[in-house]
Amino acid sequence: MEDTAVSPRLVKAEFDKSTEKFHALACWIGIALNLVWFIGDYLSIPEHWVPFLIFRVCVSGTSLFVLLLKDVLKVSIYTCLFILVLGISIQNAYMWSLMDIPHLQKHAFAYMVLFIGVGMLVLWEQKLSWLLLGATILSNIIFYVVNSPLTVDEFITNGGLLVLTVVIFSVFLIRSRYRLTYKEIQSRLELEKSKKLIEFQKEEVEEKNQEIVSSLRYAKRLQEALLPPKNLLDSFFDDNYFILYHPRDIVCGDFYWARKIKSTPESGKSKDYLLIAVADCTGHGVPGAFMSLLGSNFLHQSAVEKSVNTTAEALDFLNQKIITTLNHGYGGVEIRDGMDISLIAIDLETKQLSYSGANNPAYIVRNKTLQTLKANKQAIGNMNDVVLPYDNVIIQLEPNDCIYLFTDGYADQFGGPKGKKLMRKQFEETLIAASDKPMADQKKILENTFNDWKGSLEQVDDVCVVGVRI
Repeated sequence: MEDTAVSPRLVKAEFDKSTEKFHALACWIGIALNLVWFIGDYLSIPEHWVPFLIFRVCVSGTSLFVLLLKDVLKVSIYTCLFILVLGISIQNAYMWSLMDIPHLQKHAFAYMVLFIGVGMLVLWEQKLSWLLLGATILSNIIFYVVNSPLTVDEFITNGGLLVLTVVIFSVFLIRSRYRLTYKEIQSRLELEKSKKLIEFQKEEVEEKNQEIVSSLRYAKRLQEALLPPKNLLDSFFDDNYFILYHPRDIVCGDFYWARKIKSTPESGKSKDYLLIAVADCTGHGVPGAFMSLLGSNFLHQSAVEKSVNTTAEALDFLNQKIITTLNHGYGGVEIRDGMDISLIAIDLETKQLSYSGANNPAYIVRNKTLQTLKANKQAIGNMNDVVLPYDNVIIQLEPNDCIYLFTDGYADQFGGPKGKKLMRKQFEETLIAASDKPMADQKKILENTFNDWKGSLEQVDDVCVVGVRI
């Protein structure tokens, strides 16, 4: 077979030629928008808009100077764009350091938009991405130490951790897109030299798929890192719990969440509460995984929000945050994604349970009798004209009660002798039959029942079931 290899220098030259105009346009738009966005600073944080504007002018002015003189300075368009993005990131770090919690939470989405946009639009070499990540972390630390009145916990839970996660996602997304684009250009040039590349094309497709799968696997590790770790759950429950968690794809739209908090009621006596949630985000795979990141972060925020004192108020808080975040006005597009969720709070002293749900019920099995805790028929992220507050259900628990939180993936699985859905009734019967057994055995029973029913059919949805015994 004729040698169809193309020199890396030729590929790189074609790569630059193909992408330079787009990156130059992105640079001009970024410089302009960075200045225009000072209007938002003036309207939302009037006490700081002057230093914010000065910072914006410095960043945009420096970027404009480099862009106009790039030929004289002998720098590429990618370096020009990197200087702009780096400047805006440091600028946002400075702005963050002067904000209180409400403004920090609002501005977190704007900070994320920067890196999401960079991840989706920019093509530059990997070293620039790592340099941007390091500079972003360092500038946030420096400005936080110098200016911020917030505690480290407040800074992290109200946007810092979520933004860092998005930055890391963006780094690997740029890396994958750069390599894919490079390979596509290389393939195109080689196809121009020869039509005898069927085997080569096959290898290219496999390589591209491997790149995507590798990125998704890394995203999975990031997503799992945000789930409650096993040692934390063991400290909460000992052996009196199980978690059945089976994503349909590599990353998952279902997630579970747990946190122990102290609350001070009007009597002044501090009480310990255990919070547990199970949520099913719109879709599965990558869209569901991004939504689960938002949901987990906002649940952490609700746990430290002074105005949130019940599970119903926590869901109201979560609902408003999701609606505001997904419909912030960027591009004028209305996003109707959201999640179904069950949230419980257990008073560790009185064993009183508080439950609230959005389209997601919960079960309590006591002496082989199942009680359903009914949810509001209103998803988190509801965009209807009327948004109702969520209900708060109070139940006094008894020893050996089993509480089950779950998503609909288990009951919706197709299978059995006629290829039908397993259905909620059979799921409930399985829970009742297994409720007097140790929690580890309950998990095995649920897994075996699910796998036997599914048989050789594909899993249709993410599956998450959490069981706790009192």
